[in-house]
Amino acid sequence: MIAKNVLDNPVTYLSNVGETRARLLRDGMGISTYADLLMQFPSKHIDRSRFYYTHELTSDMPYVQMRGQILSFEEEGFGRKRRIIGHFSDGHGIVDLVWFNGLQYVERSYKLLTEYVIFGKPTLFRDRFNITHPEIESAERFSRSGLGLRPYYSIPEKLQKRGINTRMMEQWVSTVFRVLHEPLPETLPEYLVRELRLMPRDEAIRAMHYPQSAEHLSRASFRLKFEELFFIQLNILRYSRERNRRYAGYKFTRVGELFNDFYYHHLPFPLTEAQKRVIREIHADMKSGRQMNRLLQGDVGSGKTLVALMSMLIALDNNYQACIMAPTEILAEQHLETFRQFLGDMPIRVELLTGMVKGKRRQAIFDGLLSGEVHILIGTHAVIEDNVQFRNLGLVVIDEQHRFGVAQRAKLWNKGQGVVPHVLVMTATPIPRTLAMTVYGDLDVSVIDELPPGRKPIQTIHHYENRLEDLYRGLRQQIDLGRQAYIVYPLIKESEKIDLKNLEEGYQQFCRAFPDLRISKVHGKMKSAEKDAEMERFVRGETQILMATTVIEVGVNVPNASVMVIENAERFGLAQLHQLRGRVGRGAEQSYCILVTGFKLASDTRRRIQIMCETNDGFEIAEEDMRLRGPGDLEGTQQSGIPFDLHIANLARDGQVVQLARDVAKRVLESDPQCDRPDHAMMWQTLRDLNKSNVDWSAIS
Repeated sequence: MIAKNVLDNPVTYLSNVGETRARLLRDGMGISTYADLLMQFPSKHIDRSRFYYTHELTSDMPYVQMRGQILSFEEEGFGRKRRIIGHFSDGHGIVDLVWFNGLQYVERSYKLLTEYVIFGKPTLFRDRFNITHPEIESAERFSRSGLGLRPYYSIPEKLQKRGINTRMMEQWVSTVFRVLHEPLPETLPEYLVRELRLMPRDEAIRAMHYPQSAEHLSRASFRLKFEELFFIQLNILRYSRERNRRYAGYKFTRVGELFNDFYYHHLPFPLTEAQKRVIREIHADMKSGRQMNRLLQGDVGSGKTLVALMSMLIALDNNYQACIMAPTEILAEQHLETFRQFLGDMPIRVELLTGMVKGKRRQAIFDGLLSGEVHILIGTHAVIEDNVQFRNLGLVVIDEQHRFGVAQRAKLWNKGQGVVPHVLVMTATPIPRTLAMTVYGDLDVSVIDELPPGRKPIQTIHHYENRLEDLYRGLRQQIDLGRQAYIVYPLIKESEKIDLKNLEEGYQQFCRAFPDLRISKVHGKMKSAEKDAEMERFVRGETQILMATTVIEVGVNVPNASVMVIENAERFGLAQLHQLRGRVGRGAEQSYCILVTGFKLASDTRRRIQIMCETNDGFEIAEEDMRLRGPGDLEGTQQSGIPFDLHIANLARDGQVVQLARDVAKRVLESDPQCDRPDHAMMWQTLRDLNKSNVDWSAIS
């Protein structure tokens, strides 16, 4: 049945799209309807007015267009290896056209000595150029439609093997445009389109596929990027506003005895100006009467844990409890040790709740939480179990927030007594500004951008894998000074067995090189108790070298460790390299990070290594990482609360558009707090259509 709106028609209504292709398009590219098809924008445009001759071809050309005839066909191979080769001539030489798939279609469709226009990538094979699976069109049809900028669509390889190519996509798109008798509906208020000098939406979408010029394409692209980012910001800000309206927060007006006693008598070292500023920002939220949702960013070693503890003391001074949730047992135990060291003999009961805490000890913690005798609870996922109940939970701190899903964080909300506790989310992974505005756009952001005094910047050095003697010499010097070292190997799922073998071989190698030293070995495949025991030996200084996979990325604090050696550093992303490097440099001594790679490095990889050697600034590294890799899936929709995908905007490159979209969304919400202005009706309807998720993200920190 044809849909009321043509754009809602399923793609099966298009010629050449049967049920099989429709399923491939849906699963491989997210295309189910005409509307989805129009939003699948070309990856580039090609000037199809240019024809190449055989003698002009080189193997480094990305794609070429040629005009000529197929002189003959021949078959090679049998069964699955069968292929058809067409000998194509443009009158200046011969190019081989090769097909491995869709052979019956080729035999049925293409005729000898008929004028065709072919398009594809030339490669040199046995001194002859060939083009595999070329696009082919009759020269007569091409002359009517082919000149000017033509769209080129990126098709996943799986779909290409099933015969779906860019030419087919273009035909389907042009068919949809032909059957559209009305302009595509506008989604933004008329005054915004006028004020921001945006191209109308109908013109912009058509121009994305068939631009008249590069400038026309650029204007269309800007309009659609703005629209995407505007609706994301509108969504985030509206939910944030709604949450502030619906959920009051505890008022922590008092900064009392506990906070002041700690500040004047127990503080292990003076706070940096950045730490003081962040504590002021947190307290301003806590006393405002609205529920705090704040993201605290700070590089490894910048003093986030101390800020979290002092924020907890404000909650305690107002007769409320606090808890901190960490992603691993080792990190939770470390927090416990740090808190007890910091607090000394202060009358504050701090308890640890992990899967390892059992029986009477566990029950005693439950009882203490209900009676209010336990003031601070430190734990892992065990904290969110239903049987963990507090007397009056006022502040929740979530460490390394990206390790927890939204649903897990939401469970903590139910631990409060009718009023939602304040939430402080901490991360040592620096987040580029544009990403923070988008992924964590509903959180207020505080940044500790200053390291405690006395810390020396970590020196990062690049070593090629054939300079092992130099590496051993440097390690020996540090260990003779009484320091410890990490040696880290990658552990990537696709090559898990090889990676574990590399770690095992590396362990044997280091045992031979340092027969007088004690060496620990840790990887994710070990049992938890075994792994923890090895880590503990290193923490206590019983072993001088810890050889590990990336299980040490988050957590362990060993101020005496001054060397981090990262083997196969080319296999790590920038953010991960930076996190690993942050495991050293925690004491006052000079620390080193050695990046060991092979000789053959891709240009992006070489750039990553260079950045690591040039800077210790986590934010600079995060920005560069996003430029090199793109923003990924924005940490997953479930994490970010973004219920719709980006089709055209790129957070790595479109920072200014993100900022503009956020400013405009704020202004729109201020002018229409009830979302009922008649000239905004289409805009709110669009947002409802985009929001396919049923989760109430406004109720989740």
